[in-house]
Amino acid sequence: MGLSSAFEVLQTEIRGPHGSQIFFSGLSDITATGLKSFEGVDIVWCEEAQAISAKSWKTLIPTIRKEGSEIWVTYNPELETDPTHQFFVTNPPPDCVSVLMNWQDNPYFPEVLKAEREHAQATMKTEEYKNIWEGECLPAVTGAIYFDEVATAEREGRIRTVPNDPLLKTHAIWDLGWNDSMSIVLVQRSASELRIVDYIEDSHRTLADYVMTLKAMPLNWGVHYLPHDGFSKDFKTGKSAQEVMEALGCTVEQTPNMAIEEGIRASRMTFGRIYFDKEKTKRLVECLKRYRRHINKQTQEAGSALHDEYSHGADAFRYTCIVADSLSNSNGSVKPIKYGARRTVA
Repeated sequence: MGLSSAFEVLQTEIRGPHGSQIFFSGLSDITATGLKSFEGVDIVWCEEAQAISAKSWKTLIPTIRKEGSEIWVTYNPELETDPTHQFFVTNPPPDCVSVLMNWQDNPYFPEVLKAEREHAQATMKTEEYKNIWEGECLPAVTGAIYFDEVATAEREGRIRTVPNDPLLKTHAIWDLGWNDSMSIVLVQRSASELRIVDYIEDSHRTLADYVMTLKAMPLNWGVHYLPHDGFSKDFKTGKSAQEVMEALGCTVEQTPNMAIEEGIRASRMTFGRIYFDKEKTKRLVECLKRYRRHINKQTQEAGSALHDEYSHGADAFRYTCIVADSLSNSNGSVKPIKYGARRTVA
């Protein structure tokens, strides 16, 4: 455009006429604190903003406080629960203007992109097409292990208000943790239908504390299922989680020790029978939406399931699916029938 002589391009900024400056900065949780020196900025433009964390927004927004200053945000949404989408679309501040802009708004939309869009509409998953071309949120992150299952649950209305049925036993399926999250799925079973009525996730709390919390809930308690490590004695106390919980009046049984990939397959087969309470299991559903695999940086191939802040809820959900057919509304779990030797009666 013939304007290069008016600007001085440096490594982290561009200096222009009349003392104008353009700065470039990252917005990760690590680098966001450095933005506090930007209090005199007139305009901030955040590109690809769907990846910006809540912590970074809480640092940036109060920093841009010059009279008449503005924050411009452009992004293609991923999940509805992402902080950027929550801050500016779901619960926008009073002086926020949100604009949904798609290919239809481009008066110069070329034929080559028109053909590409039509091909995408015919061949892509509906949810992915709507995200890429229509700007709608995804049901789960791209590459999520349960992407299709979560999408189907949303379409079928299985993430909704799920009332507690006092005539049904409520079973607690545990994924144990201390520094990592303790995750507990509370589930009822009616015939083949599974109803997840509540979910607890926390850390640095004792088993007794969790049990007291559960006992205070007005539920018809059934069995507490613990993973195999819940039956190993703690070297500090000499007692296992099973022994502690049984001493507190819980009926405890062991979740079958199944390989993770086998458990994921079992979860996929069971997913279609499950209803989630929209409010009480919000965190659990978020974990399932974000549960993904390691991606090899060189080959871009998916590997084993990623262990992160979302995997604990996903593990508790997997355990729930593993024991699904053992859940009973009697006092105890369903025991397999043992048949004796076949006899002929004369």
